[in-house]
Amino acid sequence: MPSRRRHSYTGGSSPATASSSYSTSTLPDRSPAPSSTTDRPPPNSLARWISGIFINCFTPPDSVSSKSFNDSGKYLSSVLLFDHKILPFFFEIECFLFSTEHDIRSRRSSTGSVQRHYYGNGNETENPNQRFSFEEIYAATKNFSPSFRIGQGGFGTVYKVKLRDGSTVAVKRAKKSLHKDDRQGAEFMSEIKTLAQVTHLSLVKYYGYLVHNDEKLLVVEYVPNGNLRDHLDCKEGKTLDMATRLDIATDVAHAITYLHMYTQPPIIHRDIKSSNILLTDNFRAKVADFGFARLAPDSESGATHVSTQVKGTAGYLDPEYLTTYQLTEKSDVYSFGVLLVELLTGRRPIELHREQKERITIRWAIKKFTSGDTISVLDPKLERNPANNLALEKVLEMAFQCLAPHRGSRPSMKKCSEFLWGIRKDYRELLNTSL
Repeated sequence: MPSRRRHSYTGGSSPATASSSYSTSTLPDRSPAPSSTTDRPPPNSLARWISGIFINCFTPPDSVSSKSFNDSGKYLSSVLLFDHKILPFFFEIECFLFSTEHDIRSRRSSTGSVQRHYYGNGNETENPNQRFSFEEIYAATKNFSPSFRIGQGGFGTVYKVKLRDGSTVAVKRAKKSLHKDDRQGAEFMSEIKTLAQVTHLSLVKYYGYLVHNDEKLLVVEYVPNGNLRDHLDCKEGKTLDMATRLDIATDVAHAITYLHMYTQPPIIHRDIKSSNILLTDNFRAKVADFGFARLAPDSESGATHVSTQVKGTAGYLDPEYLTTYQLTEKSDVYSFGVLLVELLTGRRPIELHREQKERITIRWAIKKFTSGDTISVLDPKLERNPANNLALEKVLEMAFQCLAPHRGSRPSMKKCSEFLWGIRKDYRELLNTSL
């Protein structure tokens, strides 16, 4: 297994002064039945009954086969032995269970862990679990010593913190300039509010935030195995094989599907990129950094969010968003398409050191694909074999649909998730037959 490495978050970075007085702003606990009308609706009794039966039993990744992305409904029905009209029902159950199982696990393992907080009411939860404080974080990092630093970003610095109860968390420390910058302050609060309302195995967990004088600290899950970009660059000492890359793609698709379909209102991440995909010790992906996230408008109205300032990362930005300033869930789909190409090729979206025709990775990959030279875009660190070649062709086929210039031509993240299940199953079957 590759060695563990410091990973990329975003956060803040200046010296602090300890004090015995501090204020704690608090956030909502993500229980299955939130009280706020703006939170995800509570599951009904039928869903709870279904979850009791299917948790740890339903395994959709092994139940799907792939034929063509344009004909995904047919290939799914033929392999599942169900009428294809039933499949969306089971897919929605699985997504519900995926988040519900996380709720259950979080509550079962909460003893001795970081205490979550409620948002907006100024009161800490009445729970016997240990609460974290500014003094504890200050002491654990030795006054935010650089030796505890694990990431640096636009909002400041992120530190690895081991609390008194033995839990390890990541603490995002906002830059002091954030307090004087209304825009950055709003983005920091946007991340807090977004994290507070999501609970999913493939999203970084939120624990709470602290305000102390001119310090703002966001406390989130520590994910120990670095970020995807570092692994693609082999900074971790080992190449990610195709099976792992397919797992990562599926995890990310699950997470974004959850944000788009299973939160109320839907959430648009706006900054899906390889450095925001953190990996666990088991090489499962967790999507991080919600600093640019926005709540989507009511889908029934057909409206879009119109922004006066484009947010995101060069190379991943939806070209239609760049020209119209209209943000929809399909902007995330475009970024996901870029991420898929990055996963398969190992290249960054923009590589200026290459010759002109290869600098924009997706353009280079599309040209190779359409000319029939698909195999040449596969990451040279991966073996050329029938299973890898199949996965390359199928995933690229879907990625290029995600990259359609017009958002109406792009698939939904739910459709991407379904198709990736099929690719992964076909890949495993072909790999097993060739052994």
